[in-house]
Amino acid sequence: MTQITKDLRIGDILSLDCSNEIIPFLMQMGMHCIGCPASIMETIEEACMVHGVDADDLVESINAHLKEIDA
Repeated sequence: MTQITKDLRIGDILSLDCSNEIIPFLMQMGMHCIGCPASIMETIEEACMVHGVDADDLVESINAHLKEIDA
């Protein structure tokens, strides 16, 4: 899978996430309306700002998890 960055839109990430590995991370940060049109157009950074989550920490966690499952 591609490296996730905080400037990627949620919709683009979900399109890349065929095995649904990233959705739990988004749900954990409070983004329970993954399919909402507004959330689909937000970047990770924008969504984190709205939900009070550190975007760098979230991206680091997602990428570490993806690297682990690819190993």
